Amino acid sequence: MENKSCKGDSLRPAVQCKHSVEKKTMTNPTTVIEIYPDTTEVNDYYLWSIFNFVYLNFCCLGFIALAYSLKVRDKKLLNDLNGAVEDAKTARLFNITSSALATFCIILVFIFLRYPLTDY
Repeated sequence: MENKSCKGDSLRPAVQCKHSVEKKTMTNPTTVIEIYPDTTEVNDYYLWSIFNFVYLNFCCLGFIALAYSLKVRDKKLLNDLNGAVEDAKTARLFNITSSALATFCIILVFIFLRYPLTDY
């Protein structure tokens, strides 16, 4: 940008361009981005709980696992990440226990069907 004064005219003061004045007075705008915890990473074990409830409901452990899975979904909607993680761990524990005990009982039934206790 050129100054408005002539090179030969030393009596006139130099006038700055209005664009350079505006650049000095403008401030850089800042953007604030709010980052919420990512609740999609918390697994709620919902399908596994449904399967255990319907097919392998050993001593109502599948029902308890399903209840905790639903609690995880509710806490994910409320952005309570710590509570959702704790309930997800509990739902997983009940699902593992229900699956293991039901599988063990099914294996025992097949063993006793194959080898009946006729000696007693």
